[in-house]
Amino acid sequence: LKAGGVAGVCVDLILFPLDTVKTRLQSPQGFRKAGGFRGIYAGVPSTAIGSFPNAAAFFITYENVKSLLPHGSSSYLSPATHMVAASLGEVVACLIRVPSEVVKQRAQVSPSSSTLRILSHTLYHEGIQGLYRGYKSTVLREIPFSLVQFPLWESLKDLWSWKQGHVVDSWQSAVCGAFAGGFAAAVTTPLDVAKTRIMLAKAGSRNASGNVLTALAGIWRTQGLSGLFAGVVPRMAAISLGGFIFLGTYEKTRQLLL
Repeated sequence: LKAGGVAGVCVDLILFPLDTVKTRLQSPQGFRKAGGFRGIYAGVPSTAIGSFPNAAAFFITYENVKSLLPHGSSSYLSPATHMVAASLGEVVACLIRVPSEVVKQRAQVSPSSSTLRILSHTLYHEGIQGLYRGYKSTVLREIPFSLVQFPLWESLKDLWSWKQGHVVDSWQSAVCGAFAGGFAAAVTTPLDVAKTRIMLAKAGSRNASGNVLTALAGIWRTQGLSGLFAGVVPRMAAISLGGFIFLGTYEKTRQLLL
């Protein structure tokens, strides 16, 4: 819980400006109208509050599910074990992440409004379900992401450990996390764009229904392939750096605590 929470807070706060740029590139009104480079830390209170419990929930679930499933002795089962553990971890973590992300993203594209004002406006007009707008699309983004990132991260660590004859250090785990995160970020960007459009959609609009396929089809129709991969460069940069900081910090903190 502590290791995951510390890792989550570190990565989210350090890389927040890149996340803001990515969100504004993906927003339906376009980068400039969404704020450009102004108010780059808009929405940071929402992230600061949500980071620790979100990351802690993920790693508690991930490590516990991993320990319950068969692994280790049958190497061919390891990737499947990591996939299942990471997927369940994301489902649980998204219960905390989605409300925080909804408020954060709306603040990022409305830098003149405070986080508290956006939270109260969402609750007043849409209720609690407004804070969970995009839960399905977030889970549908995070599960494929985790299915790629975590088995790749664990495999790279195992390979490096085998080559050097001992378990990887925390900085080596961080390097593996950067490669795994960057690759997973690239291939799941269209799902991230759809999730952003759903969270930012006006209440009652087509995208507000939360249908990922509808959102993807709309983006493809109006903007083509470039629209589906909007913000891919800052997303890859943020998640590569995030993978380095997040997974490296997690390993180091866990080693210190255990």
